[in-house]
Amino acid sequence: MLIVGGIPLFYMELALGQFNRKGAITCWGRLVPLFKGNRYILEIHQSDGIHDLGIIKWEMALCLLAVYLICYFSLWKGISTSGKVVWFTALFPYVVLLILFIRGITLPGSADGVRYYLSPNFDAIYNAEVWVDAATQVFFSLGPGFGVLLAYASYNKYHNNVYKDALLTSFINSATSFVAGFVIFSVLGYMAHTSNQDIRDVATEGPGLVFIVYPAAIATMPGSIFWALIFFMMLLTLGLDSSFGGSEAIITALSDEFPKIGRNREIFVASLFSLYFVVGLASCTQGGFYFFHLLDRYAAGYSILIAVFFEAIAVSWIYGVQRFCDDIEDMIGFPPGLYWRVCWKFVAPIFLLFIILYGLIMYEPLSYEDYVYPGWANTLGWCIAGSSMAMIPIIGTYKFFSTSGSCRQVRIIEITLFNPSIFPLKKAFMILEI
Repeated sequence: MLIVGGIPLFYMELALGQFNRKGAITCWGRLVPLFKGNRYILEIHQSDGIHDLGIIKWEMALCLLAVYLICYFSLWKGISTSGKVVWFTALFPYVVLLILFIRGITLPGSADGVRYYLSPNFDAIYNAEVWVDAATQVFFSLGPGFGVLLAYASYNKYHNNVYKDALLTSFINSATSFVAGFVIFSVLGYMAHTSNQDIRDVATEGPGLVFIVYPAAIATMPGSIFWALIFFMMLLTLGLDSSFGGSEAIITALSDEFPKIGRNREIFVASLFSLYFVVGLASCTQGGFYFFHLLDRYAAGYSILIAVFFEAIAVSWIYGVQRFCDDIEDMIGFPPGLYWRVCWKFVAPIFLLFIILYGLIMYEPLSYEDYVYPGWANTLGWCIAGSSMAMIPIIGTYKFFSTSGSCRQVRIIEITLFNPSIFPLKKAFMILEI
């Protein structure tokens, strides 16, 4: 999934952002207008399910407030401020990973955990959710489809070597994930050893692994307070990094599309994080984990796969692979090779479409341990997922019928403006903006 989908689309988005110098909304408007679219803490035992969220836990609400205050003062002045903060939030987790890795492999039973980690169960490839999870993980980890890469790349110098950036960042990202597996499973092996359990019984998936199982293992270590402190500090910085990227994507996109927002950035960022905080309060309740698990499953699973599928179609089949390669050659001096062209135009869209359809055919209603979500909760989840996916055809249809002129006129303008022999591409964009 990483090879045929993640890296090619990561490269595509970086190149799009760097070439167009704009955020997601304006960038797609130029390119293809139709496509412009733990128990003490959680107290989960006090809740019977998503229908019974209970009271707001003030400790968690204050933590949430603190996070968004940090985010606000990191982003309110723009990329010049967040760029400095990211030097810490991006590098600190590597220090913690190294410390936890050294500690983990010295624990009794760690070898069993590592052996389990390096012995995959290939029967799982017949499970549709595994493929959907793999694709979602790759896109969550690398970031294509969210608008983050478009936003950050738009601040690059025009002739920056985006090809080198894409390959280097993808390699570091994947290597980090691989090393993190040793950090996790060495401690899980230790936990299985101390509790006389099989490694399969402690190696759970999802948020429970990070917030329940791993902290429980840390609590049994000598000097547990120190290990817990650096572990959760690492999670905090990782979360801040993700929030910076996702928020900057929204801020940059709307600021480029509506200049008045950019001129009042401080007010807009404050309003955005206030909205985040209010929505996030639902996850700070006693039954907030059920709400969080619903969002984790539906909010950016199939929806992000569909988003990147349409992104690949828009760039490769409507804007055109050859035109896109010409743009990249204009920036870095050489065009993308055959591998990238084939992935962008054929392999990535077909593979994504296959995973989407396969996942939908094999779909099962949401559950968590012994709790099965009611039908209305699954319906709500699909509405949340559909709220982003529906924007693509809705805005496309609106633009098609509200824009003056005919398809034939648009085609004539396209041939004239985007023919390098008549107009250089950068001049064509300037004319279109005027």
